[in-house]
Amino acid sequence: MVSVPLSRAFVVADPERCVGCGLCELVCSWEKEGVFNPLKSRIRIVRIKDIVNLSLTCRTCEDPPCVAACPRDALTQSEQTGLIMVDEDKCNGCGWCIEACPFGAITLHPEKRVVIVCDTCLDRREKGLPPACVEWCPEEALELTTKDVLAQKARISATMKLFIEAGKVIPI
Repeated sequence: MVSVPLSRAFVVADPERCVGCGLCELVCSWEKEGVFNPLKSRIRIVRIKDIVNLSLTCRTCEDPPCVAACPRDALTQSEQTGLIMVDEDKCNGCGWCIEACPFGAITLHPEKRVVIVCDTCLDRREKGLPPACVEWCPEEALELTTKDVLAQKARISATMKLFIEAGKVIPI
């Protein structure tokens, strides 16, 4: 397992590997709530016309619109980790943060009627363990990463595509 710093890390899914099984949702709800209930999960499976399956979680935005949208100051962002923290005593479940999130990563707890958001299983990570969803994904489609690592992977992928295209034009 690659060590990822505690700051600004988030879980991403490889859409080519994710089969939409939903195990990540169940494992998350068990880890956080002690029940197998996808509605209580901090990770969500999105299925697009039976073609693409993708797991979504909080991306720890630099300037999170969810925090800015909260009229009760119930959401704050940790300076150390970048994680969004919810003050359940202040949250009234209005949903403004849900609407503001560009990733669809915030949901409303079905019973408590307060918002819930992924914390990348910070308590597990502090013990050297991966987030539960990453550990249990049967297709190894989930990984803990940072925006810098994602950007580097995108550059490598783009460069590889250029080499492939160049090989078609100029025989190697």
